[in-house]
Amino acid sequence: MAGTGKAHLRDTDDIILRVEDLVMEFPVGRTGLKVNAVSGISFDVRRGETLGLVGESGCGKSTTGKAIMQLPRPTSGSVLFEGVELTTLQGQEMREARTRMQMIFQDPISSLNPRRKVRDIVREPLVIWKRGTTADQLGKVDALLEEVGIDPARAAESQPHQFSGGQCQRISIARSLVLDPTLIICDEPVSALDVSVQAQVLNLLEDLKTKHGLTLIFVAHDLAVVKNISDRVAVMYLGKMCEVAPSDVLFQAPAHHYTAVLKDSIPVPDPEIAVAQVAIEGEPPSPVLPPAGCRFHPRCPAADERCSSEEPQLREIGDGHFVACHHPLVGGEAPVTVRSATDA
Repeated sequence: MAGTGKAHLRDTDDIILRVEDLVMEFPVGRTGLKVNAVSGISFDVRRGETLGLVGESGCGKSTTGKAIMQLPRPTSGSVLFEGVELTTLQGQEMREARTRMQMIFQDPISSLNPRRKVRDIVREPLVIWKRGTTADQLGKVDALLEEVGIDPARAAESQPHQFSGGQCQRISIARSLVLDPTLIICDEPVSALDVSVQAQVLNLLEDLKTKHGLTLIFVAHDLAVVKNISDRVAVMYLGKMCEVAPSDVLFQAPAHHYTAVLKDSIPVPDPEIAVAQVAIEGEPPSPVLPPAGCRFHPRCPAADERCSSEEPQLREIGDGHFVACHHPLVGGEAPVTVRSATDA
């Protein structure tokens, strides 16, 4: 399942972000070991598109988002944003590039300075980059706060702890928009919120995307969350990319056993529906010592000897549908024949 390859990368002029062979490794003290957080993944995002990046906790999806921002810099690989190779930028050039890329973090309250008033928090990027006069800055901040559903008058007098979690996430969204970015990386922006508030924030992001012409990378561990907001979905497992497909295709007919399990784990609000039987067991292996071959094979019900020795490559099984698996599924059940690059 978890493999490498670039067959899914598109060759069009409207690609705003192209990541190739991204590797993120972290040393484990003085043991000589390393955590293989991200292991050679590649993907691209078109301008105006929303890419959903999903997988279990610890699969490397949040690390991927931070590596795009060069926070920290990746161990190796290429990150091409708006035609500029970010891994080669230093100092002021890197800081300027980050103004066009912004992040929305998982914990909305801790991502805001507790000592400052909310309006000052949202305004701070404009002050740092000297964008406009004071009146211009305050006018823009107030307009953005109203746009995300926050009263500017209250924001001028209140600190983050005086707002709810959902309101703090709206404030974080306003802050991410204040420098007019082209790309926003949403790092699990609704996982800390109540279900009813999640829907409101997701709808808000969709509206803002249309109004401001944004491109989004939406990181989440819940397939149900990314189902409607994403145009394309990439599934990660233990630092590897396993499946990439348009959102509708992925949900209708997952081609990988792991993706099928993620889909089956989505709770259905109907007590009459039987709970799906999970086809995998155990926890993901350690990223310090990942298994050889396919990294999913210790938990996969279809694994054989080939899976434990040969790493699968991302290959196309349908229009825009790519999977890294030696024994992929069609419709979640029947095996299909994977077309290799040499057969094309």
